[in-house]
Amino acid sequence: MKIVIMGCGRVGAALAGMLDAEGHNVTILDLDAYSFRRLPAGFKGKGLIGNGIDEDALKKAGIEQADAFFALTQGDNRNILAAQIAKHSFNVKRVICRIYDPLRHELYEGLGLESISPTVIMAEILKKKLEG
Repeated sequence: MKIVIMGCGRVGAALAGMLDAEGHNVTILDLDAYSFRRLPAGFKGKGLIGNGIDEDALKKAGIEQADAFFALTQGDNRNILAAQIAKHSFNVKRVICRIYDPLRHELYEGLGLESISPTVIMAEILKKKLEG
């Protein structure tokens, strides 16, 4: 699969490494070239400096042929906007967005944006630990 990831933080870099190791064609975008140091040794994909809400940067990353797009920056607003662009402007089949704010997560899930909320997931895990 052709996969574009926006955000080369810990999660983005780890995901890029996993997908690359499985043989996927991975391109990861970040605003800061220093972020690419997080990619694992032997990463065969592409790291591009660029903003995932910029259509030209997305085109350079190969969004027009992408099977999947992940929006994984620290900013909910950027992630939501980039996910909407990937889904509606470029018709990417699978778009997954990280949203920290549980209220926004619920709202955008209701509007059809596939999202993950680390805040909700961590709270659920901690609750299970308490109960378990």
